[in-house]
Amino acid sequence: MAKKPENTNYKVIADNRRARYDYAIESDVECGIILAGSEVKSLRTGQSNIADSYAAVENGELWLVNSYIAPYQQAMFPHEERARRKLLASKREIARMWNATQRDGMTLVPLVMYFNDKGRVKLKIGIAKGKQKQDKRATEAKRDWGRQKARLMRHGE
Repeated sequence: MAKKPENTNYKVIADNRRARYDYAIESDVECGIILAGSEVKSLRTGQSNIADSYAAVENGELWLVNSYIAPYQQAMFPHEERARRKLLASKREIARMWNATQRDGMTLVPLVMYFNDKGRVKLKIGIAKGKQKQDKRATEAKRDWGRQKARLMRHGE
């Protein structure tokens, strides 16, 4: 059987590394995002930030709030840098996210924005619960022990 070709066009635009430290991610959902042409051009140059942003379900629609996409200098019709952007997901997924946020006290956190193998901009959203200070310490201790264990195994050979 022939091997499938790897996603050679997959390119990460923005990564929210802090999200996995601050939140316990229960599940994640891949969403499309509605963008203007100048926003896509700016994203191709890698000038964006999703670390301070969040997602919200309002009136049955999913929105990305407070994400930053740098202005594109050559654009005839420039875009707003911190505009609310509509996310594309199925009605079932949006209903599940609304239930998680309203009933279970979860948060919708953007994890990574990327170009998929077809060149489309996608956003991975995590349905997460906020961590307490002691949970963060436990995560940090576990990560440190993993590093130390790897170091011992490397030098012990």
